[in-house]
This record gives sequence, C-alpha cells and structure tokens, in this order.
Amino acid sequence: MFSKINVFGKFIVDNEIGRRLKGIRTALKISQRQLARQSGVANATISQIEAGKLNPTVSMLKRVLDGIPIGLGKFFGDEFEVRDRVFFRAEELTEIADGGVSYRQVGANLASRSIQLIHERYQPGSGTGKHAMTHDGEECGIILSGRLEVSVGEQSEILQRGDAYYFKSNQPHQFRNSGSEPCELISACTPPTF
Repeated sequence: MFSKINVFGKFIVDNEIGRRLKGIRTALKISQRQLARQSGVANATISQIEAGKLNPTVSMLKRVLDGIPIGLGKFFGDEFEVRDRVFFRAEELTEIADGGVSYRQVGANLASRSIQLIHERYQPGSGTGKHAMTHDGEECGIILSGRLEVSVGEQSEILQRGDAYYFKSNQPHQFRNSGSEPCELISACTPPTF
C-alpha cells in the first residue's frame, strides 16, 4: 500500500498519493483552485502534493480531503470490499499509515458504515503533525500500552495504559507520543471521517 507515514506524521513521498488525489479531484470535476477554496489549503500546496513534490502531514492531507469531502480511510481504501463482511483477521486490517504512525482500520470501504474502528500505534516522538485536525462527529479511544499526549481544544493530557478519551471531533485535536516507548491504542470515530 502506498500510504506511509514517517515519525513526524508526514506521508513518505511516493507519487501514488498525488496521483490518487488528482484522480479523485478530476473525477469529481473539481479544479485545484476550487479545492483550495473548499479546504482552506493553498492552491500551490495542492499542486505540489499532486506532483509528488510535497509530502503532506496526516492533518494536512485530512484538510485537503475535507474539501472534497472524503475521509482518509476511503482515500486509501479498497472500493470493491464486500460490504456485509463480519469478521476480519489481524492481517486483513486496512493499513492507512506506516512507519512512525500506524492506523490499522477494520474494513476498507466505510462509505455506508456508521463507525470507524482503528488499532493505532505511535512510535516515540511521532504524532499526527503540527496542525490540529477537525471533522464532524465524535471519537474516543483507550490506551493499551505506552503514553499518548492528547490535545483537544485548549485541553491537553498525557494518557497511559487504561486511560481513555472521548470528545466531539469538531474541536481541534492532535495526538503525539511524548514517551520513550511505542504507544498502542484502540480508537473509534463516528461517522467514519478519518
């Protein structure tokens, strides 16, 4: 899969992300300028991403995709997944990130689903990027191991094993592993917008 994220929350440049973004944008008959207006991301930035010259952070790509609108899961997902599937083996979870941050999503195409469930892993020093994310819905998670700094609006806490969070996702939020060991958690988002 072409969705790789380094320890700083940036996608590793691999022209597939840019080609995919351009393909979706043109299929929907949205110009780069229109997408820039709708997402609040500079036209030049979108152009550089599509050309494979800029590796976006998770939050930057999320902001661009919000202008379409399409979630990261759908952006990276398999459009032809069987929709009524019930069980998923560990190796069948859809990886929508790699490297310093790993998001292993249950199912690939969540277009007709109400919940997004993700097994997340953050390496020490990694996070979602320097820009906070916002989207419609609610999200929650529980830390399985390690430590995770969760910032929501003006609030920030370092959570560890057994701690949890739950918030409305229209508040700016960020995640970062400020510890010295990997952090693992299970999170859920409704509706699936990430």
